[in-house]
Amino acid sequence: MKKLIVRIAAVLMLVLVVSAIASPVPVLADDGATVAVAAMSDEAANIHSKAWAASIVIAVVAAAGAISMGLVIWKTIEGIARQPEAEGKIRTAMMLGLVFVETAIIYALIVAILIVFVL
Repeated sequence: MKKLIVRIAAVLMLVLVVSAIASPVPVLADDGATVAVAAMSDEAANIHSKAWAASIVIAVVAAAGAISMGLVIWKTIEGIARQPEAEGKIRTAMMLGLVFVETAIIYALIVAILIVFVL
């Protein structure tokens, strides 16, 4: 579990570093004077921030959903191995849990689409 947390933190740090690098920043001209990078219009900056927000929402929720689905399946297999006679009930509960996790991921997708196209 500790390795998983370290990996998730590393991915989040990578996302933050990439977003910091991709954002418009002032650069130095040949004479050493500070000049701004070609300024984006307000609309372009708004679209840029919406795209980042939507991609972060999808990335975080999809990663969390994949991890939780893996844990659900892992524990289901353990439960079936311990009590093979309860396989039907355990599998039914697993499918219901997977549906709830997938529903949360689909809601995040809908939120990301709303961020990009409505807000």
